[in-house]
Amino acid sequence: MKKDSEIKIVGRLQVTGKGFGFVTPFAEDIKEDIFISRHDMADAMNGDVVYVEFLPQRRGQRREGRVVGIERRKYTKIVGVFVKTGNFAFVEPDDKHIEDIYIPKQDFNGAKHLDKVFVEIVVYPDSSQRRKAEGKVLEVLGKLGDVGLEILSIIKQKDLPLAFPKEVLAVAKKVPERIKQNEYKNRLDRRNRMIVTVDGEDAKDFDDAIWVQKVAGKQEWDLGVYIADVSYYVKEKDIIDEEAQKRGTSVYLVDRVLPMLPERLCNGICSLNENVDRLVMACEMRFDAKGKLLEYKIAPAVICSKHRLTYNIVRNILAGDKKLKNKYADCVPMLQTANELRKILHATRVERGSINFEIPEVKVILDEQLHPVEIKQRVQGDAENLIEEFMLAANECVAKHLTANHYPTVYRVHDKPKEEKIRDLANLLAMFHVVFKHSKDDVKPKDVQQALNTVKGKPEEKFISSVALRSMCQAVYQTENIGHFGLASPCYVHFTSPIRRYPDLLIHRLLRMQFSKKKLKTTEFLALKEKMQEFAEHSSQRERLAIEAERATTELKLCEYMQEHVGEEYDGIISGVTNFGIFVQLPNGVEGMIRLENLRDDYYELQEGHYTVVGLRKHKQYRLGDNLRIKVLSVNIEEITIDFDLVEKREKVKKNGKGFKNNFGKQKSKPRLQSSGKVGVRHRVKGDGSKKFAAGKGKPERRLRTSNKKRGSRGLSAAHQ
Repeated sequence: MKKDSEIKIVGRLQVTGKGFGFVTPFAEDIKEDIFISRHDMADAMNGDVVYVEFLPQRRGQRREGRVVGIERRKYTKIVGVFVKTGNFAFVEPDDKHIEDIYIPKQDFNGAKHLDKVFVEIVVYPDSSQRRKAEGKVLEVLGKLGDVGLEILSIIKQKDLPLAFPKEVLAVAKKVPERIKQNEYKNRLDRRNRMIVTVDGEDAKDFDDAIWVQKVAGKQEWDLGVYIADVSYYVKEKDIIDEEAQKRGTSVYLVDRVLPMLPERLCNGICSLNENVDRLVMACEMRFDAKGKLLEYKIAPAVICSKHRLTYNIVRNILAGDKKLKNKYADCVPMLQTANELRKILHATRVERGSINFEIPEVKVILDEQLHPVEIKQRVQGDAENLIEEFMLAANECVAKHLTANHYPTVYRVHDKPKEEKIRDLANLLAMFHVVFKHSKDDVKPKDVQQALNTVKGKPEEKFISSVALRSMCQAVYQTENIGHFGLASPCYVHFTSPIRRYPDLLIHRLLRMQFSKKKLKTTEFLALKEKMQEFAEHSSQRERLAIEAERATTELKLCEYMQEHVGEEYDGIISGVTNFGIFVQLPNGVEGMIRLENLRDDYYELQEGHYTVVGLRKHKQYRLGDNLRIKVLSVNIEEITIDFDLVEKREKVKKNGKGFKNNFGKQKSKPRLQSSGKVGVRHRVKGDGSKKFAAGKGKPERRLRTSNKKRGSRGLSAAHQ
C-alpha cells in the first residue's frame, strides 16, 4: 500500500480570503476537498490546477495536503488597480484571492496611479527566491469610477473579445448584401409559405424561422424549421471563420452583446429579416398525433419571412387579442395550428421524461449611464415554449440524421448526475416531504421529473427546481454520444443557432459534407472526428466563460440596484446555509447573506446533514427553504456582496390555497422593488473557506448556481440544452 506522501492528486486550488485554501480533486473517487494551509501552497495561485500529496491524517480531522507541483495556471492575464509607489508599482487584482503583482517602471505602459489596468503575468511567484509575481501593463482600461468600467473589467478578465480585427471587418464588408441568382437553383423554394420568425422584443439577429400546416384529412402535422445558412457565407478556414471559431459563441452581457460574427453578417445577410429573401438550411418534419416523427427532409432552401413576430405578439394572438389577430390575420391560422403541434410535442417530451426546470430568469433594465433602474422577470409562456419545442425537434432530427449516416458529429451531451448529488438531492427533497423514487445505480430523467411534479404549484417549487438544476451535470459538446439526460434524448445536437454558436455552424458544414454523398475512408473519418473533438472542447470552454461573464455582469448590476434599497425590508427564502451565514433570496432574484454573528439572540451552529443552523441555547432553527423577513443592511460593490439583517422568521401563510404571503411594504422615496422570482444569483462572500450547503455536498467559498438564460435558450437552462 502506498504511503500518503506517495499519492499525487490532481485538482483545482481555491484560495480563501484568509490565505489558506482547498483543492477539489478531479478524481471522482475522492469525494472531499483537500485542505491546504498557507504554508503548503508552493506558490500556486487561486484557480490553478495543481498536484497535491496527502499529509498524515490526524484522527477525526479532515484530509490535508501540500501542493507539490503546478500543472496549469488559471491566470496569465489579470485585471486590477494600478498603485504607483515611487519608481515601481503594484497591481491589486480584482480577484482578491490573488496577491499583488509587481510592475517595474519600464512596464507601466502609460498607466497612472489608481488606473484600472489589464496586466500580463510574466514571472510567477517563487518563494524559494523570495520573488513575487511580476507583470507588465498591456492596456489601461480607465479611471476608477468611469461609467462602464466594471463591466469592461469583467470582459477583459474573462478574455472575451471586443472589436473585430480590421482585416476581419474588411473581408466581411465584401460579403454581398443580396443573394446571387444562381443560388436559387438546387435549393428548395419556400418563399410562398407563411414562414415567420418569433423572437424577443430586443432581438436584432434572427437565425430561425418556422412554418406549420396540418395535413389534409389526417391527424398529422408538417413542421418546417428554417435556419440561417451561415455556412454558405462563412467558409471553413477563412478569416471570418477563424475569428468565429476563436470566439466560440456570442456573449449576451447585461449592457451589450459581443457577437460571434461581424454585424454585416449577423444582422445583415445571414439574419432572416422580414420580407427579404434569405438562404437557409431547412429541416422539414412530419409528426403524427402522438408526436412521432414520421418522415423528414433536410436540405438547403430559400425563404422570405412574412413577419417578424415577438413572443408578446404570439402570446396575445393565441390568447385571443382581437386587435393583433386583425393586424396579423394572414398568419393567425398558421400560429393556431402551430400551437396544436406544440402541445403534442411538449406532451411527448414530458412523457419520455424530459425535465422542465421552472426557474424564471431576470432582465436588468439600465439607463443611459448604465445604472440599473428596474429588474424584470422574463415571461416563459406558450409562445416561448412553441419555439423551444420546434427547435428541440429540429436538433434531434438532425442529430439522428447525421448519426444514421455515420458522420462524425459534435453532439450536445448531458451526462447523468453523480450518485452523491442524487443522494443529497433525495435527502433535501425528503425535508419537504417529497418522495424521490429512483434506482440507486441508475437514476432516470423521469425520476427527477416526477419529483419536481410533486411540488408543482407549491410555494417551494421554484426553490426546489433550482436545487435540482444545481444537482445536474453541465451540458457540453463532444464527439462521443452519451445522450442528453435533461432532455431524456438519446441523440442531440445544436443546429438551430449558427449565427451565435460555433458548434451549430460545424453541424451545418457536416450536413453539407453528407449531402455530397462522399463516403469517408476510415482514416478520413478518424481525422475529421479528432478535429471535431478539438472544436467541441474549445466551444465548451468558451461557453463556460460566456456564462460566467453573463452571470458576473448581472450580479454586478443586481448589487448596484440594491444599493438604492439599503435599510428597506423584504420577505425572502433561505437558499443556502453555511457555518458563517445564511443566504436569503428575494423574489426579485437578488441574494444576500445574514451573518451568523449578527444573529444576536443565540450562538448558532451548522447542522450539515440537515441544511439547518441551530441555536445552542434556545434551539431555534433556520432551515433551507424557510421564509424570513429581512432588512438590507449593506452592499459592497467591490466584493459583489449584499448583507441582510434578520427582522423576523415568517411562518408559511396560505393564500388562495397555495403560496406564501409576501408583503414588500411601502416605500416612500425609492422605487418599489420589482418582483421577478429568479432563482440562482449567487454573491460570493469572503469567509474562512467553510462549506455552504444548498444542494448536497457544498464547496468551500463556492456557490453552485443556475445559469442565466439568454436569447435562444428557450425554456430549459442554457447549461442543459
